[in-house]
Amino acid sequence: MESAIPDHLRSARTRHRRVPDDYAPPYPSFVARHKPSTKRIVMAYFGLQFRGEPSGAAASALAQLDAALEQGSAPGHWDRARYTDQAGFANVISIAYWDSAQRFDNWFAASGAAWTADLHAGSGVGRFSEVLRPAVERYETLFSAPDRAEGIAVLAQGMSDMVQEHAYWGGARDRIPLAQTDDLAPKGAASIERVGSRLRIKPQHNLCLIRSGQDWSDTDAEERRMYREDVEPVLRRGMDFLRDEGLAIGCYSNRYMTVLDRHGKQVEKSFGMSWWKSLAALERWAESHPTHVAIFGAAMQYLSKLGPAARLKLYHEVTVAAADEQFFEYLDCHDRTGMLSAG
Repeated sequence: MESAIPDHLRSARTRHRRVPDDYAPPYPSFVARHKPSTKRIVMAYFGLQFRGEPSGAAASALAQLDAALEQGSAPGHWDRARYTDQAGFANVISIAYWDSAQRFDNWFAASGAAWTADLHAGSGVGRFSEVLRPAVERYETLFSAPDRAEGIAVLAQGMSDMVQEHAYWGGARDRIPLAQTDDLAPKGAASIERVGSRLRIKPQHNLCLIRSGQDWSDTDAEERRMYREDVEPVLRRGMDFLRDEGLAIGCYSNRYMTVLDRHGKQVEKSFGMSWWKSLAALERWAESHPTHVAIFGAAMQYLSKLGPAARLKLYHEVTVAAADEQFFEYLDCHDRTGMLSAG
C-alpha cells in the first residue's frame, strides 16, 4: 500500500485528508506514475460538430486532423470518441496528450492552431479546441487495474502499487498533490470574446475537468449482459442529466462518449467527460445527487455479484486547472457547446 501522491510531490499538509492514516480501502486501485522530471502535461480536445453522419467536409477535416496528429512534435497518445449533444448535433472529438508543454507548443504552432482558423468559417461543420496544460500538481488519475492505461496514463512511466486514497467520497481531492495545501476553490467567472470568426473563452481559475471511463472489452457474455442491462442504462441517465440539466449544479458541459477505433468504428469502451465550475461542485454531485447515487448503487451491486472475477475496467482522470493553463476556442458551433455554456 502506498500513497497516491508520489514522494517528490508530497508536502506537509495544511488541509487534511478525508480518512485517517490507518484507513484500508476495500479493494485495490492504482494511479499513473510519471517520471519525476515531468512537470506539466497537456490534454487537448479537438472537436468536430455536424448533423447526422459525417459529410464530405467533416470527413475531410478529420483526415486532415489525423495527418496533423502524426506530424512534427505529435502527441504521445491520442484517441477519438463520438457523442450526440443536447441540440442533436453529432460531435467527434480527438483527444491528444503530451507530457511536454514545449512539444505541444511546437506542434500547436505548426499544426494545431489551424484547426479553428477563420478560413474554415462557413464550411458547414463546427470546430473547437479545448486545451488544458496543468502542472502535475493539479491532476490525479485512478485505475481499477494496473494493466490497462487510458488517457494521460499511456504516457506515464508506469502504474503505482495499490494506493490508499480511494473508495471514499473525497478521494479524488486527496489524490491531487496541490490539494495538500490549497482548497482549489474557483475564482472569477468565465466570459466569451470574439476573435475574428471564432469565440474564445476567457477562463476562470480552478476550472475542473473529469474524464471517467469504462472498458468492457474483456468481459465474457454474462458479465457483458449484466453491464449492458443493469449498469449502463443507469449511467446513461446520469450522463444525460448532466448534459441537459447540469448547468444548474455547476456542470458547464457533459459528454457521454463512445470510443472509436482509427477507422471510425465503435469499440467496447465509453467515458463521460465534463467541465465543472469547481471540484467541489463535482464532489457534491458525486456524493449526494440522485443520479450519481443511482450510478454508484448499480455499480456496487454489479461488482458485489462478480467479486474478483469482474473483468470490467474502470478509470478516471480529474484536473483542476489554473486560468493560465486553459485555452478554449469555438468556430461555427452552437451556443451550448462545451464551455460556451459558461459565458
